Amino acid sequence: MWSFSAWRRRRTLARYPIDAALWHTVREHLPMLDGITPEEDRWLREASVLFLHDKHLTLLPGVELDDAQRLFFAAQAQLPLLHLGDHDWYQGFHELILYPDDFQSPQRHRDGSGVEHVWNGEHSGEAWQQGPVILAWPGVLASGGREAYNLVIHELAHKLDMLNGDANGLPPLHRDMVLGDWAGAMQAAFDDLNRQLDADPDAETPIDPYAAENPAEFFAVTSEYFFSAPDVLDQAYPEVYQQLSLFYRQSPLMRLQRLQAEHPAYRIEQP
Repeated sequence: MWSFSAWRRRRTLARYPIDAALWHTVREHLPMLDGITPEEDRWLREASVLFLHDKHLTLLPGVELDDAQRLFFAAQAQLPLLHLGDHDWYQGFHELILYPDDFQSPQRHRDGSGVEHVWNGEHSGEAWQQGPVILAWPGVLASGGREAYNLVIHELAHKLDMLNGDANGLPPLHRDMVLGDWAGAMQAAFDDLNRQLDADPDAETPIDPYAAENPAEFFAVTSEYFFSAPDVLDQAYPEVYQQLSLFYRQSPLMRLQRLQAEHPAYRIEQP
């Protein structure tokens, strides 16, 4: 049966082919992709082209991107979708805005007594419900390695979370996943992290303490770790790693372990 979406996909890929040398350059700057299969690599390359065609990148003054940098950005955005099928996971927004540096953003918070506090906070990224994703380009450039940091994945994890409404740490789970298992794993780890910080605000926590802000940030931060430092996340909170593996339908830890078994250099690589 003829499919308009499949025809449009083929047409876009035919019109915007990626030179093999260019893609090789992109891959060299994305160590977090080491270990993916040739089939996964091909899917990611094509998905990156489609992402750049479907989404609009608004570059603020001070940000200029060449083809390799655009693909570097897009490949990170598409990695979480590698095995999630044809569903439009990044629906509800069309624009990604890139700032040349961290930016000021108005913040509001109502405390327990009902008093509303308003201030400007400095951010490197934001994801708005039914709105754009905003990213500081230096943060994007700092992503892609195995340092337990990935601004692109963090903000797009918020967008996945928002598919159910406001970001609350619960993206739409697959039918074969158990809500109680997800909630139990996430809540136990979130509570453990907060206990450590309540006892000592300067504690050396196993993952970034920003994850303790709220369940939405916990999901976004652990998604960063899942892809860029899966061994750290699995050691700290194995149940969380398992739930994320079920949700994203991939196992970056297995990729890393294969690399460590086959290539001695990966055995000493630490985030």
